[in-house]
Amino acid sequence: MSRAGPGDGELVRAAADGDRGAFEELYRRYAPWLRARLRSRCADAALVDDVVQETFLAVWRGTARYHHDGDVAGWLWRIGARRLVDALRGDGARGRLRQALARLRHREEVSAEEHVLTRIEHGDLAGSLERLSPELRAVLQATVIDGLTTREAAALLGIPPGTVKTRAMRARRQLRQELA
Repeated sequence: MSRAGPGDGELVRAAADGDRGAFEELYRRYAPWLRARLRSRCADAALVDDVVQETFLAVWRGTARYHHDGDVAGWLWRIGARRLVDALRGDGARGRLRQALARLRHREEVSAEEHVLTRIEHGDLAGSLERLSPELRAVLQATVIDGLTTREAAALLGIPPGTVKTRAMRARRQLRQELA
């Protein structure tokens, strides 16, 4: 998609240098997208709004370092996803369970991903996925559904890359056994 005006990388650099107009343009371009992505992970709209604000605050303050050759959307997603994980960890296990249950109960708008996943839910795969441990399921969500690399998934989940690989291998093996 072509945009008139400065590119995303230029906006990030200018915003980190204190250019309010650049920051506002970056926010207009990406805040709705980031909010929608985070809502697929967390049903608490207020928490998601806080995480989006914290993400852009990190950009404004320059505490989130952008590598000038990377994809801005992916960079913002990694910041937001990490902040969401931190927020959910702070809420404790009971809070995370409440979030997961609320997400299942209160879906407002069905995305294309959700539509496909809903069709899968009624088959053998859904049951097999639910029988995976939360740790294995989280790795599959990060690497398969979200499309993160091993390194990105490790950063998001707060575990070493080798652990991501091991858990992904265990999850695939368990799914193969159950679906065979």
